[in-house]
Amino acid sequence: MAFILSIDTAVENASVCIAKDDHMLAFRENNKQKDHASWIHTAILQLLQETGLERSALDAVAVTAGPGSYTGLRVGLATAKGLCYALNIPLITENTLRVMAYAVRSELPEQSIGGKENESEPTERITNEAGINHLPTLICPMIDARRMEVFTAVYDIQLSETLKPAAVILEASSFEELLDQNQVIFCGNGSEKWRSLSAHPNARYSNVKYHAGHLSVLAFAKLDRRDFTELAYAEPVYLKNFYTPQ
Repeated sequence: MAFILSIDTAVENASVCIAKDDHMLAFRENNKQKDHASWIHTAILQLLQETGLERSALDAVAVTAGPGSYTGLRVGLATAKGLCYALNIPLITENTLRVMAYAVRSELPEQSIGGKENESEPTERITNEAGINHLPTLICPMIDARRMEVFTAVYDIQLSETLKPAAVILEASSFEELLDQNQVIFCGNGSEKWRSLSAHPNARYSNVKYHAGHLSVLAFAKLDRRDFTELAYAEPVYLKNFYTPQ
């Protein structure tokens, strides 16, 4: 039996949850991006009160390390590192894009993925049901990085990287080779930019929104493998340099 606190402040909606053996016990969400820093510690306290747990009962803290909002990533990682240091427990980090891909994967029919892991309750469906054309399925999460740029990656159905996370300026020819040989499910707040450029018949779109509950499932798998991040070396995954106007 293990308890993990999962923290996500990478994008516009922040969320935290406490899970026991990858079953979510309590959950809080905040949709005011500018308030993430002031909200998070109160939300964590509320989770502990709701579950009746002391902080010392936590076995690990998981956090989305990026990409995402520069400020949001610093808020989440600083909170997670502080708790891990104070409680002397492991830190688990996960790429935001991979968590987004897992959220979409959890909505796919079982026959598309050869069986499911335990996951949070599904929320919304995928347009043009995946698997209909019998091509291999890939998942491409996208986070808006302003103008026509997105943070993105491509994952296969087992969440292995087909294309590594990167900052990409979208063009009509982007992903053309992948789309010719696969059906690709695009998701995230950057995917509407791509939808306006592409009319490829193998493109699918998902409005499934990820949250800390999805992170907790991936975190328990890492806990089992003892795949931890060293506190001293844990840094946000920005994917591009922060720019401050002079």
